[in-house]
Amino acid sequence: MLSHLTATLDRALPLAVPQAYTHKSNPGEVLLATWWQTGVDAYTITARWPASHGFYRGRNGLHDPLLLSETIRQTLPFLSHAAYDVPLGHQLLWQSFAWELTPTALRAERGSDAEIELRIVCPEVTYRKNRAASIAMEVEALRDGTLLGTARTRFTIQDPAVYRRLRGPYADMAAANAGALPPARPMAPHRVGRESDRDVVLSPTGSTGCWELRADTSHPILFDHPVDHAPGMLLIEAVRQAAQAANSPRPVVPVAMDLTFARYAELDTPCRFHAERLSPDALHIRAEQNGALIFTANVTVADVPRH
Repeated sequence: MLSHLTATLDRALPLAVPQAYTHKSNPGEVLLATWWQTGVDAYTITARWPASHGFYRGRNGLHDPLLLSETIRQTLPFLSHAAYDVPLGHQLLWQSFAWELTPTALRAERGSDAEIELRIVCPEVTYRKNRAASIAMEVEALRDGTLLGTARTRFTIQDPAVYRRLRGPYADMAAANAGALPPARPMAPHRVGRESDRDVVLSPTGSTGCWELRADTSHPILFDHPVDHAPGMLLIEAVRQAAQAANSPRPVVPVAMDLTFARYAELDTPCRFHAERLSPDALHIRAEQNGALIFTANVTVADVPRH
């Protein structure tokens, strides 16, 4: 998909990635390490996946595949601020996100962090005055020089005044959190590939292939800092858990997702996930809230590779 990124790169002096630019309040959750520009709208970013993580835990001898999603998620605000002059305090709105990876490249070496290199191009950048207003990004992720996966994403950037108008009453973050529903009853952790109730983000509904989003705003990883809506990584985790639940008891690993976002998922109203099987290894998932579509996702899984 990104063969033009594999050309020899002109390695400029790497710069450290500031924590604030990743939009993470806990420094231990920052995965990005260094970055440098390699051309017009082209960048390389290094990242480190910890050998053990409080939420994205390795299983079956593999690093959690959603570490790739979170690593790329951190690049969105980082490059917006570092490369495209977007001030802190602006909000990012995900429009689409698709990725695919090779599960064998996720192998975890006992006690060792994984060093990841992201080679990024931004083929479409639109500007409002002197800052970027929307960015399309293509990513090639490598581990030890071997292709780990590829991704593409598109997002828009809203200044605070526009964001307040867009969000209406939900722009009041304190009120949005005060009105959040209490976490619903969790699925059994083993059904969704988790070990504890706290890390389960789906609740049973009594209907096959249908679950309710379980948003625990006190979760230290998924809600690293206060927000006025369900975070994108929470929704991606819900897709992963839905895919595992739909294939239970068969242990699977997600190897591709393709998500299109329509609107924010609010914290004060139930959000339902509905899964339709496309093939033995693929599901189409849609999320709805108040009768409106929140997002759709196609997710592909594979059997856990043997070592």
